[in-house]
Amino acid sequence: MYDYDLLVVGSANADLVIAVERRPGAGETVLGSDLAVHPGGKGANQAVAAARLGARTALLARVGDDAHGRLLLDSQREAGVDTVGVLVGGAPTGVALITVDPSGDNSIVVSPGANGRLTPEDVRAAGCLFQGSKVVSAQLEIPLETVVEAVRNLAPGSRFVLNPSPPRPLPSQVLAACDPLIVNEHEAKVILGDSAVGDTPEDWARILLAKGPRSVVVTLGGQGALVASSEGVSRVPAVKVDAVDTTGAGDSFTAALAWRLGAGESLAEAAAYAVRVGAATVTKEGAQASFPTAAEVAAQ
Repeated sequence: MYDYDLLVVGSANADLVIAVERRPGAGETVLGSDLAVHPGGKGANQAVAAARLGARTALLARVGDDAHGRLLLDSQREAGVDTVGVLVGGAPTGVALITVDPSGDNSIVVSPGANGRLTPEDVRAAGCLFQGSKVVSAQLEIPLETVVEAVRNLAPGSRFVLNPSPPRPLPSQVLAACDPLIVNEHEAKVILGDSAVGDTPEDWARILLAKGPRSVVVTLGGQGALVASSEGVSRVPAVKVDAVDTTGAGDSFTAALAWRLGAGESLAEAAAYAVRVGAATVTKEGAQASFPTAAEVAAQ
């Protein structure tokens, strides 16, 4: 019935990465490693991560007519992603400036570029992609009105997964479509705003759930994840690994979760698999280059 297991609607960036001994404070200059350029962006990352795991994946995004755009298209195609929905032109390709410290933690500044020109009209023009996709995944590195239009274009019976990153308040129409809404601690607190009551992820999940999503997942880094739905709240334990670079871990987690939900797994089952995928991701440098295959996840 479906042509794709997953349609990702989102951003595509060139990641410009520098390793540093420590990230600079205000007004401070620190020396770093040689500059490395990798294909990235939360949307493009999710598409590659899902395809690498074996999902039939399509990407709806916009890149510039430039070298960074060609890098991103090549990376998608190499992973097996259908790029029929990747539009070219309108602005330079988006760029993410990333510093990574020795512990693997990162700081990121994004110049949206062409991502900011992915419009609701582009979504409507891609109606066949939506009609042919079992699950649709989105993030917030593209305009919010474009995400709203993606919700409006969901096929009957398809599932919508949202990682609201970078976080911002969400309209009720989007929240009501999320199944699940996937947040980390920072994203949860921004979306909760004045509703933030309690100090535990369980508290955040319950309050988020009351705002309208059909289900909620809170990612907890080295502590695993937490899933919440009308059936209750439960923890998903972490997989212990030595982290090298956390870049892209959240994207691979979301992609794996979305794919496994579309395959019929329960939220807890899909989250347990996604935790393993995220753990495998942080053991390698870079974003897309670090995403594991299904065989690599099975070998953990």
